[in-house]
Amino acid sequence: KAAFINFISDEEWKSIEPVSSWFGPSSFLMSSMSALFKLSMWIRHGHGYLTENLGIPVWGSYAIFGLATLFLGMVLGLVSEVLGAGCDFVT
Repeated sequence: KAAFINFISDEEWKSIEPVSSWFGPSSFLMSSMSALFKLSMWIRHGHGYLTENLGIPVWGSYAIFGLATLFLGMVLGLVSEVLGAGCDFVT
């Protein structure tokens, strides 16, 4: 506590370079990291609900999340193909 008070009162904070806008709290990078963290917490709570409240074994919960991941990947791939079908790419 004393070190922090001295840091403020001695104005040592003026010698520190500010964080670049790329790493600022409102940047796209930090917003994406926040969204991934929220997603991981949602998955953790979902796993807890499946195993503790519904009594599904841990391997069953992993299987459910694995199948959901595969299904979501297939849906996103299909959407990508449908949206990209109108584009003519020369390979």
